[in-house]
Amino acid sequence: MSLPPLTLRRAGPADAVAVDALTQAAYAKWVPIIGRKPMPMTADYAKAVVEHRIDLLEDGASLAALIEMSLAPDHLLIVNIAVDPAFQGQGLGTRLLAHAEDVARESGLGELRLYTNQLMAANVALYSRRGYEKYREEAFRGGVAIHMRKLIAG
Repeated sequence: MSLPPLTLRRAGPADAVAVDALTQAAYAKWVPIIGRKPMPMTADYAKAVVEHRIDLLEDGASLAALIEMSLAPDHLLIVNIAVDPAFQGQGLGTRLLAHAEDVARESGLGELRLYTNQLMAANVALYSRRGYEKYREEAFRGGVAIHMRKLIAG
């Protein structure tokens, strides 16, 4: 028996608890590395599912990954990418980054931005491999936030 294909759908208010649970699981490994909970672990997802676009990647009835995006006048900000630990290493983060590019194009935007903690070196490397460039560093909550962007063709 084969597994159902992964499907992508927009999150709604009923998904807030699942979005929070997946985010907690996905970011837990970073707590001992950065010495605190990463920002996505402290977000109010009941509010975020209304204010931002959160798209869910599902494996049948299971939530495998998600991407949270916020539209700005001149760019699409990727607020959060979270992949369930059981699905990490399967290219879902890359798939969601490509999805964000599609969302940006559909919105008439030619730039994507994101930020991450400097100590999350694997994430910085992933984003760099996917064409994102560092454009700013800033002190943030006892660490350093790395701001990255990618220009895309319309």
